[in-house]
Amino acid sequence: MRRDTELTLLIVADDLLARAGLAALLAGQPDLSVVGQSDCGPALDALVQERAVDALLWDLGWDFGETDSGPVLERLAELSARLPVLALLAEQEDGGSVWSAGVAGLLPRQMDGERLAAGLRAIASGLLVVDVSQRSLLVPLGEPLAGELLQPLTPREKDVLALLANGLTNRAIAHQLSISENTVKFHVQSLLGKLDAQSRTDAVVRATRLGLLML
Repeated sequence: MRRDTELTLLIVADDLLARAGLAALLAGQPDLSVVGQSDCGPALDALVQERAVDALLWDLGWDFGETDSGPVLERLAELSARLPVLALLAEQEDGGSVWSAGVAGLLPRQMDGERLAAGLRAIASGLLVVDVSQRSLLVPLGEPLAGELLQPLTPREKDVLALLANGLTNRAIAHQLSISENTVKFHVQSLLGKLDAQSRTDAVVRATRLGLLML
């Protein structure tokens, strides 16, 4: 993702009204720019190439699981190999097949603009994003969700972690939580220790894999 500019994205949905609704939800996000809308047909490939987008927001629609979803999954896999895709699901049980297509994020269709924006920022930064209902997709079968967490996180550490995942600086986190910058530094160091992480980015990646960051 280009750090010095807005995050650019395409909205993908077969339903024209769904595309318009998602564009309206994201319109108030100053660091996001919707540069195009498309169904999942051939026109999408041209748009991806022409607009040099950072991510795709893909609404799979209410009838995804009730139709032959094979072609859509093939398209998801094809596009997910080229850039991050945040998929919106109507039904929780479709999560496994969509995740297998290689998407970077799974969220319910009933999602507000703030959480959509946070999810898009996360996947554009190389993170994985899932709703809490899909958390098992992040953890290999038989592995405990918090198997590598050295100590439980405090409520304040969870607050700081969530803001770290959104890319906020220590100063911005301090302002957001109405605490001092030194207190933020203390919480960040504590998070690094508990997650056995080497950096802020590593902490977010480990927390996501452990199911501690859910949108």
